Amino acid sequence: MNKICIFLSVFVLASCLINTSQSPEYTKIGGRTFGTYYHITYLHPEGKNLQNEIEAKLQEFDASLSTFNNQSIISKINRNEDVVVDDFFMQMYVEAVRVSQHTHGAFDITVAPLVNAWGFGFGEKERKETPDVAAILPYVGSQKISLQDQRIIKTDSRIMLDASAIAKGQAADVIGELLEAEGCKNFMVEIGGEISCKGLNPKGKKWQIGIDRPDEILLEEQRPLQTVLSLTDCGMATSGNYRQYYYRDGKKYAHTINPITGYPVDHNLLSATVVSSSSMRADAYATAFMVLGVDSSLAICNRLPDVACYLIAEGEDKNYEVYYSDGFSDFFSTP
Repeated sequence: MNKICIFLSVFVLASCLINTSQSPEYTKIGGRTFGTYYHITYLHPEGKNLQNEIEAKLQEFDASLSTFNNQSIISKINRNEDVVVDDFFMQMYVEAVRVSQHTHGAFDITVAPLVNAWGFGFGEKERKETPDVAAILPYVGSQKISLQDQRIIKTDSRIMLDASAIAKGQAADVIGELLEAEGCKNFMVEIGGEISCKGLNPKGKKWQIGIDRPDEILLEEQRPLQTVLSLTDCGMATSGNYRQYYYRDGKKYAHTINPITGYPVDHNLLSATVVSSSSMRADAYATAFMVLGVDSSLAICNRLPDVACYLIAEGEDKNYEVYYSDGFSDFFSTP
């Protein structure tokens, strides 16, 4: 699954960010969080700078769901400590279970032991040998945990959780809710590539969001755009296997781990972008679709009224093939 510290391949077009000479009423702020970066543009009715409030909320969220914070709620659960979960955790858990059910287990927050074993998680694992997948699979599966009296109950103490494939999107939603509570009706929140947006950008148009072409280029600014979306009042997330991977003995190992087989995915889907009513939901489905591949993802997506997807796959001649779900064309930006 995609790690919380990895910036995914989507960014807000610079033309849509604040230009103080043209739109002084909008505020643009940015910083670091969860091992990645955030960028937020918003229109406050009184021109207030909300960076302190935003960073305080991000720290509160980090204390709940970051596996890189040893004192977070999720880290304590992974150490089998008795801990009462908070509202952030409960919201994540409910959505994670729902997405897992709708994707037949392709999304699973108990995948942490596998992600760590393959060298992509929060554990210290060298990538020199293939892990013993058969020994790990017995304690992977969301059906092996439950939430009772605000506590996570495990069927096996070796079960560990990783919310990184849903948490950045959830964090974007959380900051969006903070901005709305402050009276902001126009904003764009981007955290590590996951988007929550509402209203219009400084030019009075929907927010213009660029999706990167999945080229294996180290520098983000060198990667060309595949397409541009025009979005408002929704969330968006992209997951891909072209940025975080490694080679061993000539074979490429991608960071997306199939929680059912226990192995990194090995198919031609390179990038999955999802638009939904919340960034949290989009984040989870984008990861699930990277597990499922093109055909299964489209079949599931077309059955869900609140989810639309845009998929980029590698063709036979190494060219890019694009697929998208019913209705996704409504999001394409027009001049």
